[in-house]
Amino acid sequence: MSTLLVPYYEHPSVRPAEWDAIVAAAPRLYGVVLNPASGPGDRPDPAFTEVAARLRAEGVRVLGYADTDYGRRAATDVVRDLTRHRDWYGTDGAFLDQVPSGPEEFEHYQKLAVAAWGVGCATLVLNHGTAPHPCYARIADVLVTFEGPWAAYRALPPQPRPGGTDVRLCHLVYDVPPDADPEGLARARGAAVHCAVPGAGDHPWGTLPYTLHRPENTS
Repeated sequence: MSTLLVPYYEHPSVRPAEWDAIVAAAPRLYGVVLNPASGPGDRPDPAFTEVAARLRAEGVRVLGYADTDYGRRAATDVVRDLTRHRDWYGTDGAFLDQVPSGPEEFEHYQKLAVAAWGVGCATLVLNHGTAPHPCYARIADVLVTFEGPWAAYRALPPQPRPGGTDVRLCHLVYDVPPDADPEGLARARGAAVHCAVPGAGDHPWGTLPYTLHRPENTS
C-alpha cells in the first residue's frame, strides 16, 4: 500500500545507498519530496535529475519542495521554484512548506494552488504541521496536519478532521525510537500518508524512515 511520503533532504552523490533504498521501495511510496537546495536551486543538479528520473520510471510521484514562509514569500518566487522543479527534474506535484493554518491567508494559497496547477502540479501537498482550517482541504490533495517529535505525537489529543474525506491527511514524525509503531498510530489518527524517521535536531529529514532504514536495503 502506498502510504509513505518521504522528505529526504540529502544529496544523491553523498547518500547513494539511501536513495537506492527509496527507489527500491517504490510500491510503498505515496511520493518523494525533491529538495536539492531548499528548493530547486539556481541551476539543474545532474544527480537529482537522475534520481528523479529513476523515481518517475518506477511510477513514484515526485514533489518539488517550495518554502512559502507562512504566506510572506512572494507568490511569483514560489511559482518560479515550482516551474524550475518541473523543467529541471520532471516533478509532477508540489510540496509547499511552512503553510499557515488560519483562514486569513487562504486566498493567497488558493491563488498559489491555481498557479501550481497551471505549471503542471497534479498533486498538491500543504505542510501546515498542525490541523488547519477546513478551507485548505478545498485546494489540497494532502494536508500535513502534524510535524514534530515522537514524544509530542504520542501525546497529541484527537484532532477534528479538516474538510471531507477526499483529502488525505499526513503526519511527519521525527525522533522516533526503534521500538515505536508510528504507522499504527498514524492509521489510528486518520492519516492515510505518513513518514517517521529516527533523526532529530535541526535536520531530522536527513534520515530514512525506519521501514526503509534496514541493512538489507541500505548496504
